[in-house]
Amino acid sequence: MKSAGTGSAADFLPSVSTLPALREAAAGCRGCGLYRYATQTVFGEGPARARLMLVGEQPGDQEDRAGHPFVGPSGRLLDQALEEAGIDRATVYVTNAVKHFKFVRQELTRRRLHKKPAVGEVRACRPWLEAEAKVVRPALIVALGSTAAQSLLGPRFRVTRERGRVVESGAGPVLATVHPSAILRAPGETRAAEQRAFVRDLTVAARWLARATARPSLARRPTRRARTSLR
Repeated sequence: MKSAGTGSAADFLPSVSTLPALREAAAGCRGCGLYRYATQTVFGEGPARARLMLVGEQPGDQEDRAGHPFVGPSGRLLDQALEEAGIDRATVYVTNAVKHFKFVRQELTRRRLHKKPAVGEVRACRPWLEAEAKVVRPALIVALGSTAAQSLLGPRFRVTRERGRVVESGAGPVLATVHPSAILRAPGETRAAEQRAFVRDLTVAARWLARATARPSLARRPTRRARTSLR
């Protein structure tokens, strides 16, 4: 293990980078203060050589309790959208930009409600995401929501401006779209339209991967270049 000193997950990275080694090391991560309140680290899951990686923001309440990413309501919506886009989730590596659940407790019920991670918390956790991407080496990363997109593409990146387009990042080609939880929060009259738009974005990802299979060089030459840096 690396000597402490960065004040981030980098202090806990194992000397050998494999998914099992990363997962084991992440279970003891103290790179930011979120570990104090979360039930456990929720690391990524999926094939070690998945061609598609999905990156969300952070685990939710059910994910925190189960120890697996995207198993709650957002995960069920994601599963449905992937199926409609012709993507088998079993072939996808799924993870989050932040590996611990950040929450506030609702008064009276003491229910744990999601709270957006701070910039410093996302930055502290980034070494895990970077290590996952280096091991998996996906042909394409789909960033679900602004936190995931900005972790990969920099703080100036805007999902609203570049949604559904493949852009280049230090981790490889990235397509940004909304997070499934944003669709669940949408008013009833617009939720169906938002879900259809989400499926369209995932369909773009599926088609891009199909073209990359036919033309391997495409995976190294995204259609657009992000205007922001990784840092």
